[in-house]
Amino acid sequence: MSRLPIPLVTASCSLLLFAFSSISSAYADSMSALIAQKSVQSNYSSPSYSAVPSAKVSTRSTIQRAGTYRSNATNTQPAINANTRYSTAHAINTPSYGTRQSAYRYPSAQNQAPVVLPAFLSGNYDNVDNEYLPLLSSAETQSSLAAREVVSMARKMALNERTIIKGGCWDYLNAVFNRAGVSRDTIHKGTYSQGPYARSDEIEVGDWLYYINHGYNRVEHSGLFVGWVDEASKQALILSYAGENRREPARYRVYDLSNVYQIMRPSV
Repeated sequence: MSRLPIPLVTASCSLLLFAFSSISSAYADSMSALIAQKSVQSNYSSPSYSAVPSAKVSTRSTIQRAGTYRSNATNTQPAINANTRYSTAHAINTPSYGTRQSAYRYPSAQNQAPVVLPAFLSGNYDNVDNEYLPLLSSAETQSSLAAREVVSMARKMALNERTIIKGGCWDYLNAVFNRAGVSRDTIHKGTYSQGPYARSDEIEVGDWLYYINHGYNRVEHSGLFVGWVDEASKQALILSYAGENRREPARYRVYDLSNVYQIMRPSV
């Protein structure tokens, strides 16, 4: 295979570089012209601008607050829950979009002094919700002497000592009353199936109650009454012990006391 002389190769390379340089220069010139043309078209202040405008991005929230809306024409008032307090100071002053304006009002802040719990309720417990600690504190500090002894002993066994008693709910409460050193008087007596069932105003703090457990297959159950969470619907805070083989301490829970058929009250 014959080779080209070196002078000829050099000349060929120079020719190729010149051609490539010419093409690059022409391409650069065309790109500069295109950029200049786009710059003229992008002049939004020009009266002759006719390009398609960019899409408008709305920042208005699509989340609708709870409650009803009122129309500027009809001035319909929103439906307000009677059980919730509202303050006009917290009304949402949002701009009107179309003919609708938000009329939802936030519940007013309850400016109540924080509840200061006594030292004996200053721990961290997994068998009572924190929201019920003030009710437990009131039961222990504002009840009669006999009731106070029972409620206090029950709290120590459940929260502080986490006592486990062999047996069920009856065995646990029997141990509470015995350790508190109080006796018990039967205030109301009925039967599981026929009653008569006690009224809510018959029940007091520290009472040992027998009732139908509506939250668990309507079985018979007994527990220590601490206080009403909602007396109108007969929802109360009760110290309850499951017992048997669960090996769990007693718990403070809310129970439905619609069917209390026996009340035993502590006495000294």
